[in-house]
Amino acid sequence: MGKLKTDKRKIHRKITALSAIPLLITILSGAIYSILQPLGVDAFWLIKWHTGNFGIINLQPFYSIFLGMASIISIVSGLRLLQERTKLDPK
Repeated sequence: MGKLKTDKRKIHRKITALSAIPLLITILSGAIYSILQPLGVDAFWLIKWHTGNFGIINLQPFYSIFLGMASIISIVSGLRLLQERTKLDPK
């Protein structure tokens, strides 16, 4: 039981770490663009980053699908780990 629990946590950590960087890029680029736009600064490259176009590497066709699936998997696995934890240690 302990080994399986540890493996689930490792998988959750890897998925979350893998999806954290693109999520952070998406959040920051969208927020910074929305701040700069009313100031008259045209930073269209931020929108490209926001949608997964990083110049040399264009991930636009599947970037949003990856972000959505990674987010869903992270949330579901995190909730399951939390549910297991509360079953073992009810307070």
